[in-house]
Amino acid sequence: MPAGAVQSAGAAPPADLARPRTTARTLVPAAGVSLSAFLLFGAHVRPLGWIVLAAALVAAFLLDRGLGKDLLLIGVGISIVSTTSMEADVSWPRYVAIGTALTLAVVVPFFIDRFVYKRHAIRFPWRTGQHWPQPEKVYLVAVPLLGWAILPFYFITSGAYQNWPDITDGSELARFFVGVNAVGTWDELFFICTCFTLLRRHFSTLIANLLQATIFVSFLWELGYREWGPALTVPFALLQGWIFTRTGSFTYVLVVHLLFDAIVFLAIVHAHNPDMFAIFIY
Repeated sequence: MPAGAVQSAGAAPPADLARPRTTARTLVPAAGVSLSAFLLFGAHVRPLGWIVLAAALVAAFLLDRGLGKDLLLIGVGISIVSTTSMEADVSWPRYVAIGTALTLAVVVPFFIDRFVYKRHAIRFPWRTGQHWPQPEKVYLVAVPLLGWAILPFYFITSGAYQNWPDITDGSELARFFVGVNAVGTWDELFFICTCFTLLRRHFSTLIANLLQATIFVSFLWELGYREWGPALTVPFALLQGWIFTRTGSFTYVLVVHLLFDAIVFLAIVHAHNPDMFAIFIY
């Protein structure tokens, strides 16, 4: 990407993201919040995950009140998501339960930030006023091609496709397609625009990205990306944070994610029913 494009896209953090030097008093509580997500969603160890989350938040407020306020917003979102199983299910009761939890996990921290903290730390920058440079446009084409080449092999050879329901009914297929895209949109709203943005107020981009990726990948594990899925989801989560840092555009990372998720949908349905969407080579 041309250096000028990076600078114009807002790579340098704004004034409210002036980040202090990372110390143990800030890193340990933040790492505790990320660890709690791993325990809740990845290892599925409850109530230990909630205990670790509570301890991390208390430590954060005692050691650095500003950090505590930001980690509390992340913790609220994690707690809301953990109130219901996130395993893939398109039955109407689970569809509503999952959708409600995910919506509240974004909306509640956002409203606390706006109306309790009275600030604008959480933002969803739909438009940045910048054109996407040529490398970014090329990447938009590369993403679905990479998904087409990799995802069927992952889902089928690992057996991970069985973590999603076998669907052939037209209404359920439509519900599944909407659900995949809705969760992909939520991923960017919560993990990138909420968790990553709040963590960048206190840490370097690298550390903030590693912390958000831990939460991101833990959630994806519960969703169904298991077996050797983290070999794909870890780079993807880190790359999404890096791209957001370089572009400052929620729109761009969302388009990337939804293009990838379109192939996810096709690959999972094809894995269950090889005659459907038989467009893959693996």
